[in-house]
Amino acid sequence: MSDDQAPKDYKESFIHLEYQYTAGSATTTFLNQVKEGRLVGQSCPKCKAVYVPPRGSCPRCGIATSIEVPLTDKGCVESFTVVHIPIPGNPIVPPYVCAMIRLDEADISFLHLVQDIEIDQIRIGMRVQAVWKPKDEWTHSLENIKWFAPIDEPDVDVSTLRFKPS
Repeated sequence: MSDDQAPKDYKESFIHLEYQYTAGSATTTFLNQVKEGRLVGQSCPKCKAVYVPPRGSCPRCGIATSIEVPLTDKGCVESFTVVHIPIPGNPIVPPYVCAMIRLDEADISFLHLVQDIEIDQIRIGMRVQAVWKPKDEWTHSLENIKWFAPIDEPDVDVSTLRFKPS
């Protein structure tokens, strides 16, 4: 066996990396609104799709999305997964649910937690609303929303969740 193919010793360890993220103008606007307890998307002037978090441009049309759209903190579960395996460093104890949440006025979804419901009761189309941290804990982060919880409203028809630009 050559030296290149010989088994190698290795050591497994955890490291902590600190980094800074520089948000672009669309994300900065979004995070400034989140810090105030508001959600805002941006609409494409051509196809009218509303993106949240905003991207600054429409990936379908390739043009700037500078039209701000106020959003509610209500939406529906578009898809979900039940996490059973613990993630090192994550304080959330499995099992828990990560879901793609589609806000009412938005055309795309984003990933967040769903809690306050038994896991076997979660379903696609289920209506949910954000559960916010106490206001004195708000920062420039989507983590101001602790999770989404079910609300007493009829489920959304799954067939309406397809992306349909105008």
